[in-house]
Amino acid sequence: MGAAGVRDLTFLDVLVLHHVNHRGRPKRLADICFVLNVEDTHLVTYALKKLQGLGLVSGERVGKEATYSTTPAGAEACARYREIREQCLTSNFTEGSEENAEIGELARLMRVLTGLYEQAARSATSL
Repeated sequence: MGAAGVRDLTFLDVLVLHHVNHRGRPKRLADICFVLNVEDTHLVTYALKKLQGLGLVSGERVGKEATYSTTPAGAEACARYREIREQCLTSNFTEGSEENAEIGELARLMRVLTGLYEQAARSATSL
């Protein structure tokens, strides 16, 4: 994010910003925590307050809950991040290449393994 022009963000701040920006829909705190697999909501709350202070995220009350969405500056920062990531990371892979297909398969396998480990952890707590 520093290369995209936004300094002093932690890893969690960056994850929260990108998730809030994802699909351009407002997100609830509980949904953000669930998707990022963060049990301590105060960590995400702190990240959201920090991002609001930087003008990258805005919050809005909807009934009893607050929803968060990116500001135009936040969406622009995410777009710059994506451009830089593609330039530095994925430019070595051509679309449709064998390496690209292998990376996709590895990502799928990692998602399956993560799910299995999370299920095993939940089962272990009930023993």
